[in-house]
Amino acid sequence: MTSFIDWVSKALMVIAAILAFLLCFLVVGDVSGRVFFGSPIKGTTEVISLAIVTICFLQAGYAIRSGGMLNVDTVVIKFSPRWQSIFGVLGAFAGMFFFAFLCYGTFEGAVHAWASNEFEGEGAMRVPVWPARFVIVLGTGLAALCYLILMVQNFERAIKGELPVVSSSQH
Repeated sequence: MTSFIDWVSKALMVIAAILAFLLCFLVVGDVSGRVFFGSPIKGTTEVISLAIVTICFLQAGYAIRSGGMLNVDTVVIKFSPRWQSIFGVLGAFAGMFFFAFLCYGTFEGAVHAWASNEFEGEGAMRVPVWPARFVIVLGTGLAALCYLILMVQNFERAIKGELPVVSSSQH
């Protein structure tokens, strides 16, 4: 299962990177249109605001699986490997709880945005909100699952008296 989660997190990270790359062209086109023609691309602000949220949550699973999440271990490294792993279990549990709570809390809003056909922006360019909302649900659910895997791995290491998992996949 972990290899499938790794594959999904990498695929979502690649999608996020492509989306970020494409946003560069939108921004350049918007600024160029504003400077040279006095007419920016309509809806750029709305697209970018939703795309940035989408990019962040698409990359959450990859950041966790690759060990890229913030980890302050100034005090923890003073303990034995077993205790470091126990603290790793506690940290992964906190991350799992946080992202699971976000996933649960955003699901209803995503369904409502889809059912009510919610849009961002007014006038000539209106951008649907539901794709970004469902990406938040997907990203937080995947992040919670990644932390669950990390918690189990660190629990196994704590039992064996080994150091905790820092980077749990072959990224």
